[in-house]
Amino acid sequence: MRIGILGLGRIGAFHAETLSGLDAVESLVLADPFADAAKTAAERFGAEVADSPEAVLAAGVDGVVIAAATDAHPALILAAVDAGVPVFCEKPVARTMPEGVAVLKAVQGRDVPVQIGYNRRFDAGFVAARDAVLSGELGELHTVRSTTLDPAPPSAAYIAASGGIFRDCSVHDFDIVRWVTGREVTEVYAVGGNRGAQYIAQAGDADTTGALLTLDDGTIAVISNSRHNGRGYDVRMELHGFRDSIAVGLEDKLPLRSVEPGVTFPAGTPHDFFMDRFTAAYRAELTAFTEVVAGTRPSPCTVADALEAGWIAEACTLSLQEHRPVRVEEVRVVRLSGGTPAAARHGTSVPR
Repeated sequence: MRIGILGLGRIGAFHAETLSGLDAVESLVLADPFADAAKTAAERFGAEVADSPEAVLAAGVDGVVIAAATDAHPALILAAVDAGVPVFCEKPVARTMPEGVAVLKAVQGRDVPVQIGYNRRFDAGFVAARDAVLSGELGELHTVRSTTLDPAPPSAAYIAASGGIFRDCSVHDFDIVRWVTGREVTEVYAVGGNRGAQYIAQAGDADTTGALLTLDDGTIAVISNSRHNGRGYDVRMELHGFRDSIAVGLEDKLPLRSVEPGVTFPAGTPHDFFMDRFTAAYRAELTAFTEVVAGTRPSPCTVADALEAGWIAEACTLSLQEHRPVRVEEVRVVRLSGGTPAAARHGTSVPR
């Protein structure tokens, strides 16, 4: 099949490399506002270059991968759907939740699949954890812990445009908690602090956060995130049930050092980057997209799925700002109706 890629920055070039190695992909068509980025990638992977997203969609592509800047996501998703071309788009759907909801409404009922990029759903450990939960082998869950710790913060320019740590980083934890447990989050309480790069505080963001999530069956999920983890890139999950407990990420490249006498685990070189930690997951994710394009499977992460993680991020952002628990349904009201948190707490509701 023939796949288009819109955006050839770090993740777009990585996707081009991955796609070029898949048996199902015969050719690539690339476009980027910076022509040199598309040209460099095209020379590396033997791809064609188009001078615009419209030209990519008109080039007979069977599917399109959107790895452009977040602000461009809504228009590019809708352009592809209008052209009848299946879409893979990196998260988030849009910069704001109302924009994301507008995209959802525009694609609902259309016979063109859209897959949003939450790669942890394709990591072997997380897949095994979901299977363990759904099979019942853990018994009823009572506690989930999900961790994402970056080795160093991104640039000041990135932070300023990121939307905040909950929307940019923690949202991966929110999505994977929902996916692994099969439950919805009803309420959050979030805290945050700044102990590192001053430009993060100056942007009104936190560099280290914690969030308590209450799931709809009463399970408690504890989310830990930081932009600073000197030992490496740390992504883990623990699931504790009444019959058994399991962990994702408990392997030799875990960036954690034991101080117990005689303990040598973990013994490997710690993960230091998300592409290192999730190389196989990205390949599985894009392989799944080729199956979506071929019509042999439905989208494994729809726009609606992605928006649910976004609502949790909105609730945590509001909780941190106002130092209080926030129900997820409250932020739907605030963001979609233009109301106030106080009005939402008094029972106003907005349909999903």
